[in-house]
Amino acid sequence: MIDKNTVAKEFRTIQDEICRGLEIEDGMATFSEDAWSHAHGGGGRTRVITGGNVIEKGGVNFSAVEGELPAFMKDKVSAEATRFFATGVSIVIHPFSPLVPIIHMNIRYFETNAGDSWFGGGIDLTPVYVNDEQAQYFHIEMKNVCDRYSLEFYPRFKAWADDYFFITHRNETRGIGGIFFDYLRPTEVLAKEELFHFVADVGRTFLKAYLPIVATNKALPFSQQNKQWQLLRRGRYVEFNLVYDRGTRFGLETGGRIESILMSLPEHASWLYNHVPSEGSKEEATQRKLKKGIDWVTPQKVQ
Repeated sequence: MIDKNTVAKEFRTIQDEICRGLEIEDGMATFSEDAWSHAHGGGGRTRVITGGNVIEKGGVNFSAVEGELPAFMKDKVSAEATRFFATGVSIVIHPFSPLVPIIHMNIRYFETNAGDSWFGGGIDLTPVYVNDEQAQYFHIEMKNVCDRYSLEFYPRFKAWADDYFFITHRNETRGIGGIFFDYLRPTEVLAKEELFHFVADVGRTFLKAYLPIVATNKALPFSQQNKQWQLLRRGRYVEFNLVYDRGTRFGLETGGRIESILMSLPEHASWLYNHVPSEGSKEEATQRKLKKGIDWVTPQKVQ
């Protein structure tokens, strides 16, 4: 039987696995851990890694909390619902090198005292410089994990990611997307147990999809111009997380731990006034690819 305790236990295990994999790839830094308690019940483990050989700042967080249902969620649940339980793993990695992409992952489970329950999550990649071959590899891994459960998942969740990870006020995507899904409930095709296994598999796809890209790029030389572009792209990342991110909003409106919520922000970012990449530059080439609807699995379609 899949209940909240089963889900939370599996999510804690996934947090452990990902932390070990990232530490091995970094080769120098290790995660520090803060165990914390939520004011209304439950708590979590915030794990942060900084100043590494590869990772400038990153976090792999686990939480399992409960409390009174926030007002903004009442239209998503039964009228009788008054309390919630939520558990999840949330990851953001900001590498030192501008040639190693930023990555985000979240897997989560939510239920209420009225019997509502669903899964959500996804993984998306934010390269400072888009590499078509690596974007293809990443999206193929996303498609593979989706296809094991439903051939409808990848096209649906890829389009959802394109729409969700979109910085409307900039008219650009945050990166090359990936997959995103929410309010995933049991159906006649997929029972709750199968959805649980799907979400756990998404979590375990993180290392497989990301570490080969890190290993290929982490030792490549880069210039000060590359670093400046990285700081500008990090600025866009900050804008998205503070203006649009649902997890940030949920954490703030449910009395979450502020240090864990804002863990996703980089230590250093930049905002230059009216910056426009030079025509014909690698920065301009990346800027052109920050749009919805690109078929990354079929790279010849990338324009």
